[in-house]
Amino acid sequence: MNLPADLNALSPEQLRTLAAQLIAQVQERDREIEEKAREVKENERELHYRQTRIEQLSHEIAVLKRQQFRRRSEQLSSEQMSLLNEAIDADLAAIELELEQLQPQAAADPSPRQPKRASLPAQLPRTEIHHEPDSTVCQCGCERVRIGEDISEKLDYTPGVFTVERHIRGKWVCKKCETLVQAPVPGHVIDKGIPTTGLLASVLVAKYADHLPLYRQEQIFARAGLAIPRSTLGAWVGACGAQLQPLVDALHQELLQQGVLHADETPVQMLSPGKGKTHRAYLWAYTPTHFSDLRAVVYDFADSRAGEHARTFLANWQGKLVCDDYGGYKAGFQQGITEIGCAAHARRKFFDLHANHSSHVAGQAMPFFAALYDIERDAAVLDTEERRKLRQSRAKPVCDALYEWMVAQRKLVSEGSAIAKALDYSLKRWEALTRYLDDGHVPIDNNWVENQIRPWAIGRANWLFAGSLRAGQRAAAIMSLIRSAQLNGHDPHAYLKDILTRLPTHKASDIAALLPHRWRPTVTVG
Repeated sequence: MNLPADLNALSPEQLRTLAAQLIAQVQERDREIEEKAREVKENERELHYRQTRIEQLSHEIAVLKRQQFRRRSEQLSSEQMSLLNEAIDADLAAIELELEQLQPQAAADPSPRQPKRASLPAQLPRTEIHHEPDSTVCQCGCERVRIGEDISEKLDYTPGVFTVERHIRGKWVCKKCETLVQAPVPGHVIDKGIPTTGLLASVLVAKYADHLPLYRQEQIFARAGLAIPRSTLGAWVGACGAQLQPLVDALHQELLQQGVLHADETPVQMLSPGKGKTHRAYLWAYTPTHFSDLRAVVYDFADSRAGEHARTFLANWQGKLVCDDYGGYKAGFQQGITEIGCAAHARRKFFDLHANHSSHVAGQAMPFFAALYDIERDAAVLDTEERRKLRQSRAKPVCDALYEWMVAQRKLVSEGSAIAKALDYSLKRWEALTRYLDDGHVPIDNNWVENQIRPWAIGRANWLFAGSLRAGQRAAAIMSLIRSAQLNGHDPHAYLKDILTRLPTHKASDIAALLPHRWRPTVTVG
């Protein structure tokens, strides 16, 4: 601001006004300085994170490459070695993609030239896809002429048949102002890669839905006329896994908006790096109930069964959790989560004793559970409030009678006996087992999530073990999308092909629109 030449000529009121203006100006500059300081601090924090993460990933790459060179000394079968190889290849591709995203863009420092890629076999059928400008009229008003074209080829696959997409981009130039234009290169989930999104979707679905390891897919592709090395397939899987992760993160957040969730876990063998042995890791599954409008499941792969993994996944969520009696969930129940017991687990204790040991006492429990499940079949078609009323009128008296019977039997059986343990399991958790009576949103058991874990149990027979923690986490992420797509009635191949096509140009802020329960195809998919 301009100060008057003679301050003595100002009246007291004018001096007060001038002082107020100066104070406001100083305060505004202080705010600007504070904002700049915050920006600098945030930039320094971001730079520190990037540098730290780059160091971590670089170290991880070094470890993986050492495994590549010394893997022949591992005491593994040829089949196990193939599974290890594909895990390492996929891990390397995923890490390199993450490193590329962390590195600052350096336009002046071109990346080293990549070795020239071999041409796709000439005998494969080809489909031409032309990309031309929307208008051939130059800004100066002249008509452009076509002077050439750029051609790139991408490998496509439908079961048993390879084809090639020839993307032809015409070059158009204005003779007067010599301006050259071309249609832009379509975005692709693997930049400059040869596979179409259809081929990538085929590889992912075969590996994670049909449980075909990459070395078997390599053999299948060879029979179709083109042997794609498993190292290349592994790199594609790793890159796709990294690109799809934001979708899984968004699905995770939507899951935590539900008031009732199922949780369960199952063991999965994971290779211990450099030891040639496996140890027990765990796959955790979380899903809304079958009463919910949200059809989704999110898998979480962890290197142990420690309860901290469940607490990390659920974060600050404080709803009702349907689970078994595993102690890893107990800490959450002390932090606001409400425990919902599983009647199927309670029933199983008695059923096993009756079926395997002809226990007369255990057999007496079975009609009670049968009656409760008969009521649930009737309740399944009702709305939430009607379901609660039906349970109160019909299921609650059965539960009360079952409880009285259990208490009476517990006084008669020997301490430490199998039937005593079966009774104690239910009596100690009775409040959790009967909470479903008071809430129509809550299911009677945890069977729904156990059904969502079944694909992993089937897959274990084929892929034997997870090659690394990162490989297990990648499998959990991709299978979350595949299984959620199936729960919503989608063909997983069609779903993955479409979202892999749309991801490169889709707004990150609108990523939730691509989630399986909201997905609507916008392109022709096959």
